[in-house]
Amino acid sequence: MQKDWTDIWDERYSMSEYAYGESPNDYLKEQLSRLIPGRILFPAEGEGRNAVFAATQGWQASAYDISSEGRKKAMQLARKKEVTIDYRVGELNALDFEPEAFDAIALIYAHFPAALKSGTLTSLDQYLRPGGVVIFEAFSKNHLSYLQKNEKVGGPKDVNMLYSTEEIKACYPDYEVIELQETEIELREGLFHNGLGSVIRFVGRKPL
Repeated sequence: MQKDWTDIWDERYSMSEYAYGESPNDYLKEQLSRLIPGRILFPAEGEGRNAVFAATQGWQASAYDISSEGRKKAMQLARKKEVTIDYRVGELNALDFEPEAFDAIALIYAHFPAALKSGTLTSLDQYLRPGGVVIFEAFSKNHLSYLQKNEKVGGPKDVNMLYSTEEIKACYPDYEVIELQETEIELREGLFHNGLGSVIRFVGRKPL
């Protein structure tokens, strides 16, 4: 992955405030309340708000990101909340997570460079146990029109980094679709997610 991509996130996460707040994403919080805690993986987890929340709810939370500054903030938040998380820095294929080790994988605003996006989502399947669940919320391709009206809502400006329901179906073709929709939501997450946006929400269960 290009060094400048890492630098962008290190810069954002190096400030004292939490870029997207310390509270968990609402959709994640709702979906976790429906599951029995087990092992969960958070790709592109940034400053750790979602992994730390999961740990407070009894989950054994693992996370990874390319940003070492994000990890520092995540571990700081974990100490504040008096929980432990396993947070690794690097790209997925170099991090030695065990195959079929997780009961859930939560992708919350995990926007990857266009060349890596579909491959990353597809490769995550190997780390989810049969019967495990993917929880996903991220900006849709239609989000660009919202971003043009209000930059404070955040999100990538490159349409190829955004998602469609068709892409999600293609990445998880055999999964039982519990929910898959594009919807408009009001975001209030820290400094960089504020206002109306268009998102894709997906919950899918891996076949046994």
